[in-house]
Amino acid sequence: MNKKKHLLSILVDNEPGVLSRITGLFSGRGYNIESLSVAETVDPGISRITMVTKGSPMIIEQIQKQLNKLINVLKVIDLTGTQYVQREMALVKVNARADHRAEILRITDIFRGQVVDVGMEHFTLKIEGDAEKIEAVLNLLKPFGIREIARTGCVALPRESR
Repeated sequence: MNKKKHLLSILVDNEPGVLSRITGLFSGRGYNIESLSVAETVDPGISRITMVTKGSPMIIEQIQKQLNKLINVLKVIDLTGTQYVQREMALVKVNARADHRAEILRITDIFRGQVVDVGMEHFTLKIEGDAEKIEAVLNLLKPFGIREIARTGCVALPRESR
């Protein structure tokens, strides 16, 4: 089965219980949500849910149809295969012994990250970019010992035609 990652942008009424109904739809049918981000849009009455899930084209089509049946769902857009801008943010607490600090700072600088907290034995770094960039930084930091990671999940908007 050809399970491909899909990036869904879902506009919904900004009301209590809407997110619960959407995630319930996924869990009730055995679909996994790999990433989830929710916030108000320019209109405080509308929220945008950005969701990453995997599935065959048939499964994704079924998910879209089922989402569109929910009362508070205004619009479902599958951004996969279209032009869009995507970002994610990660906070990474990494071991930072004195003999490794310069190398960790160099990696952070190369990826345009920031040190947001410093301890005697650790740095907490903020890394922003697409999922591939975040993964690349994490792979470079693993040898130093990653203590904790907190990731926002993906947020995305379609590109405007030029």
